[in-house]
Amino acid sequence: MPEPYDPLQPGEKEVIAPTGQGGPMDLALEEAQSLEKTLEPAGPGPQEKARSLWSDAWHQLRRNPVFVISLLLILFLVVISIWPQLIASGDPLQCDLSKSQQGSEPGHPFGFDTQGCDVYTRTVYGAQASITVGICATVGAALLGSLLGGLAGFFGGWWDAVLSRVADIFFGIPVILGGLVLLSVVTSTTVWPVVGFIVLLGWPQIARIARGSVITAKQNDYVQAARALGAGNGRMLLRHVAPNAIAPVIVVATIALGTYISLEATLSFLGVGLRPPTVSWGIDISNAASQIRNAPHMLLWPAGALSITVLAFIMLGDAVRDALDPKLR
Repeated sequence: MPEPYDPLQPGEKEVIAPTGQGGPMDLALEEAQSLEKTLEPAGPGPQEKARSLWSDAWHQLRRNPVFVISLLLILFLVVISIWPQLIASGDPLQCDLSKSQQGSEPGHPFGFDTQGCDVYTRTVYGAQASITVGICATVGAALLGSLLGGLAGFFGGWWDAVLSRVADIFFGIPVILGGLVLLSVVTSTTVWPVVGFIVLLGWPQIARIARGSVITAKQNDYVQAARALGAGNGRMLLRHVAPNAIAPVIVVATIALGTYISLEATLSFLGVGLRPPTVSWGIDISNAASQIRNAPHMLLWPAGALSITVLAFIMLGDAVRDALDPKLR
């Protein structure tokens, strides 16, 4: 028998025209056409790659004005701590007793202290000691705490028990009292005794954060899969656990940096931290405390610089925390 005539060419689809009366047939036809467009495969256009945690966090941080402002301020403080001569041409140790406690004058906008030293120059040079102590103490505490806490959380057992009890001992030491006792016997005028003391009392906090983060990370499926495939402890810890457990440590360390700077100023104010001839905001605040009524400018500028620096690091830590913690988004 002859085949029936088909007017459609090969590859063409039958198109059903709507009736134009708005009945159930037209509604069903519109629904079928919209469903067909939804199911059509996408064209060969560019596809956006999935961002990792770090790239996603950086993408959010760049659009956070708090992060941008605090980062620019911290970069400025770091630059002047390395090269204070860029904005202060004087000598912070050069004093003139004839100008003791005088106010501002041309070339000396912040006035003079009790010894006749330029307050502006000492404020600029004071950033060097404070930033150095804060950064070195934070790096030391973060490295030591992350190492001990990460190993305790990964291996557990007696190592975890011993570390927890040692951390409890350090947590029980009052920071100010410990500084008065330990640093009072030190005669060095450098920043390293203060850095060592802060690291000694600062690592248990970061160790606990690292321990909890590692315990959470090692229970994930990809770590169990790596263990089933025969990966060793070192490979699993460095390649799989540490990269996914380091974010909380970075957040805590960033916020703690501002706390360590204020701790250095407090110890220097009490006379057991940095000592002359080292230039420090804490030393200048201590010298100006007794003259606050006669010469308030001596206290205003170093205290203001200290407050702005600590606030900048705390703001930076808050912005980093919001970016690295998906629960806060």
